[in-house]
Amino acid sequence: MDSRIWESVDHLVAWLDEQSTQSPQEERLLRILKLSEEVGEVGAAVIGATGQNPRKGVTHTWEDVQHELCDVIFSALVVLRTLTPDAARVFAERLAYVEQRSADFRRPAEAPQAAEGV
Repeated sequence: MDSRIWESVDHLVAWLDEQSTQSPQEERLLRILKLSEEVGEVGAAVIGATGQNPRKGVTHTWEDVQHELCDVIFSALVVLRTLTPDAARVFAERLAYVEQRSADFRRPAEAPQAAEGV
């Protein structure tokens, strides 16, 4: 992941820490809860983009959904960094694990050898 992203996350966490009036434990929990809020906003944007609320109709675009998904990612990275100063390493290790796990399922099964002379 681009190191600039982690620099931005570090700046966001520092700024949030400076502005916080909560104890570190409460702040950590509230940042975790923030993820739920952001995921809810993704859901609202999808409902708005598809016009699923007949009373409101189409209120969002798929670009709005993309932006809300980015907010989920930002919030998750901030929480991860709040939980550990080594967030970049934790993220990289987990990404490698998920890549390997998915690669195991993507590998085609070896085809049985065709009988000779057939």
